[in-house]
Amino acid sequence: MDAITRMRCFIQVVDSKGFSAAAREMGRSKALVSKYIGELEDELGARLLNRTTRQVSLTEVGEAYYKEAAEILQRIDDLQASVQSSHHAIRGRLRVSAPRSMGDGWLNRAMMEFLVDNPDVVLDLRLEDRFVDVVDEGFDVAIRVTDLEDSSLIARKIAPFRTVVCATPQVIEKYGVPETPADLQSRPCIIDTNYRFKQNWGFTENGQRITVTVRGPVEVNSASAGRDAALCNLGFLRTPLIFVSEDIRNGTFVPMLEGYEPDNRGIYAVYPHRRHLTGKVRAFVDHLVAWFAERKRTGENCPG
Repeated sequence: MDAITRMRCFIQVVDSKGFSAAAREMGRSKALVSKYIGELEDELGARLLNRTTRQVSLTEVGEAYYKEAAEILQRIDDLQASVQSSHHAIRGRLRVSAPRSMGDGWLNRAMMEFLVDNPDVVLDLRLEDRFVDVVDEGFDVAIRVTDLEDSSLIARKIAPFRTVVCATPQVIEKYGVPETPADLQSRPCIIDTNYRFKQNWGFTENGQRITVTVRGPVEVNSASAGRDAALCNLGFLRTPLIFVSEDIRNGTFVPMLEGYEPDNRGIYAVYPHRRHLTGKVRAFVDHLVAWFAERKRTGENCPG
């Protein structure tokens, strides 16, 4: 039994003016309470309580110990309450990593609306198109678009995410419509190097994941630049649907191979720990989930 528990037991016996009353308050047996006090006195090498059949009283040493122990326990309780309040409160600095192409669009809106609702949070947002190490670089949350491979990190799906292969009518007229993903290997493709597998485009065919290696005249690290390249008829583009949905609606781009797109890809909030998740992180992730769900419900143009 640890010293703090013995100390609390001693304080309770004194405050309750007896072992039986203390045992009832603590929900323990009288024998166990007596055992704790005996162990405490043995550890200190001093008698703290005078015991009679009718009452207990403090010894001189016990009086001094009671005063100091009560102050120590109060400081411990105050510290615990302070940590718990800070941990669960929605306040403080929140370090978030997200892909630039996402943050520069709809994700910014979702995060800024969270700040409006939670003015005690300071957002430290890093928009960069690289795979950050959440733990080593000290991020509270990383927003990732992935099919979520095995990881020691904890992830919560915020929204589904769709990609599309598309091209202008002029490119299609010149090269033809690819009937299967493999057909892309003989056609010019615009490669977005933000994707982890870059020129190795993954698809689903007959329930199996396949990879097609593509090549083309341009490699970019920006969804916006990829769209511009496609508008200039430089090849077939694979990009998040959100960036070209309006182009598809007005006929500027023609979608293709839609039946081969993986259906398990999503936007995830990734963080190091599930246990003892801070209030600000939990509230932030809850907000993103609710935000995207509302946009999907109303039909607003956003992923999912």
